[in-house]
Amino acid sequence: MGEKIVKRINTPEDKKTYIDHLLKDIETLEQMLSKGLFATTPVHIGAEQEFCLVDESWDPSDQSEAILKDIADDHFTSELNKYNLELNLDPIKLGGTCFSEMHKQLNSLMAVAKDAAAKHKSKVILTGILPTITHKYLQYNYMTPVERYKILNEAIRAIRKDDIELHIKGVDEVNLHHDTILYEGCNTSFQAHLQIDPEQFAQTYNWAQAIAGPLLSICVNSPLLMGKELWEETRIALFTQSVDTRRSTFILNEKESRVSFGQDWVQGGVADFYKDAVINFRSLVTTELNSDSLTQFHKGEIPKLRALTLHNGTTYRWNRLCYGVTDGKPHVRIENRYMPSGPTTDDEIANMMFWVGLMHGRPRYLDDIHNKMDFKDAKSNFFSAARYGMSAQFYWEGKLISSKDLLLDHFLPMAFRGLYSMNIEPRDAEHYLSIIERRIRSHTGSRWMIQSFRKLRKEHKTPEALKVLVATMYDRQEKRYAVDAWQLARGDEYKTPKKALTVGDLMNTRIITAQDNDSAELVLRMMLWKNIHHAPILDDDLNLAGLLSWVDVEHYQNHPEEQPGSIREIMKTELITATEDMPLDKARKLMKDNKIHCLPVVRDKKLVGIITSNDL
Repeated sequence: MGEKIVKRINTPEDKKTYIDHLLKDIETLEQMLSKGLFATTPVHIGAEQEFCLVDESWDPSDQSEAILKDIADDHFTSELNKYNLELNLDPIKLGGTCFSEMHKQLNSLMAVAKDAAAKHKSKVILTGILPTITHKYLQYNYMTPVERYKILNEAIRAIRKDDIELHIKGVDEVNLHHDTILYEGCNTSFQAHLQIDPEQFAQTYNWAQAIAGPLLSICVNSPLLMGKELWEETRIALFTQSVDTRRSTFILNEKESRVSFGQDWVQGGVADFYKDAVINFRSLVTTELNSDSLTQFHKGEIPKLRALTLHNGTTYRWNRLCYGVTDGKPHVRIENRYMPSGPTTDDEIANMMFWVGLMHGRPRYLDDIHNKMDFKDAKSNFFSAARYGMSAQFYWEGKLISSKDLLLDHFLPMAFRGLYSMNIEPRDAEHYLSIIERRIRSHTGSRWMIQSFRKLRKEHKTPEALKVLVATMYDRQEKRYAVDAWQLARGDEYKTPKKALTVGDLMNTRIITAQDNDSAELVLRMMLWKNIHHAPILDDDLNLAGLLSWVDVEHYQNHPEEQPGSIREIMKTELITATEDMPLDKARKLMKDNKIHCLPVVRDKKLVGIITSNDL
């Protein structure tokens, strides 16, 4: 949301005022379009860089407010979560060496952020989803204390009337309920902006939709969430679900998600696109609207269309249409929201150049793409890319083609033609597009991350493996190697100091459990079959209710005639437990003092792991 000061739409008067301004904004937009007032040349590009902050242990840092204060530069702004920040690059004319100039500014501003972060014992990481984010960092106290985030969270929850559901299935699976929108803040992206001609809106926007899937497949950089291997670009599913105002019902809900690829090719003009957004999505928030845009326009001013822009700021198309005013002249641009942050600034600028080149390199025979390609194929391509990255196959020109072949044989030549048509310096085009070509022939950021994580898991528990992974990413980013040149993590890039180790670092999360009404004979046999020395027992609400130990197994194995019917009769209910953030030394002392060999690890009565004397 561009507005710094927003408030809930609480009363009928609030709603009436906001809707009145919204309708006048659309009417004003139509009048400006009919009079041909929109800038079309020179074409400008711009970008927003979101990034993560980590502490010395490679966990999320909560120092964003202090770091932002020290930066003291209007290019930077806060983000939803305390461990994220955003910087906005200056718009620049498309042509010549604009991409290398943008890259230079990006590196310069990132250096400012890194220096400020270092003062607060923090580091900057470029990645689509920070691997070390855990449940702890998704609690309300990690929301940046800015009023508009609190209000947006309240508005979404008020519409849902239920907790937010998160269910993503990939190689692994995440299935959670959550009571805030903070999962949205797990996503960090590199958002590219391209100014377009409103007269060619439908043609241009539909083309942006058509190329989105293949382009995404080579940009993927977000395969992990909370130690689970999900999609190659998990952000696509995570962002969609984390701010979804819909809730599950017994009736099929046809409403579109606020984060969406779209339902069909667009028709009509810019105003029609915004009208559809108003029809499809409820307004979440409002702001102080003192003068209406229609009155301003009739006075000869170019209005900012604040109500419409605010509404647009709470709908999240992966290709989002944006309105703006520069030097007193209105313009529209497409904001590409699906490209993730990282792995390096070189990779990001290359991704952006590839996209801009494709946008301007469309061959004439692919004009009116909506008449030549089924929209469901374009949408299918997009989600195939998000799930499978470079392993995806795409429907293109009526044929099924691999990502590698489509990108190398069709898209790269198309991008070169588009860039040269906009007078991009050939040396720049060759430099950045060669990064794309090398990545196509080697590996994406997601593939590197998955292969490194799997390698690290052979020698490390998951929490430690994730920290080593982030430490390695930081090392590679600082050396400014594009991801195609990255070697897999060795495993010695970081080791948690012994004094800093917690129960969460060493606990086992894959646990065989039973319920307190289960057959005692079956549970005892399960423990025997799997050589399990401790079996946590859960009640009907899946809260930790008791514990069965190897002593119990041995006793009833030797005295089968004494075997009870239910686990409730023999489980221990007076339990000594630990929490994930308990220091390891304290857990060790608890076991020693109480002469026990395991501690169930709980969070709000729910079992999240178990740590044993063997782990210590």
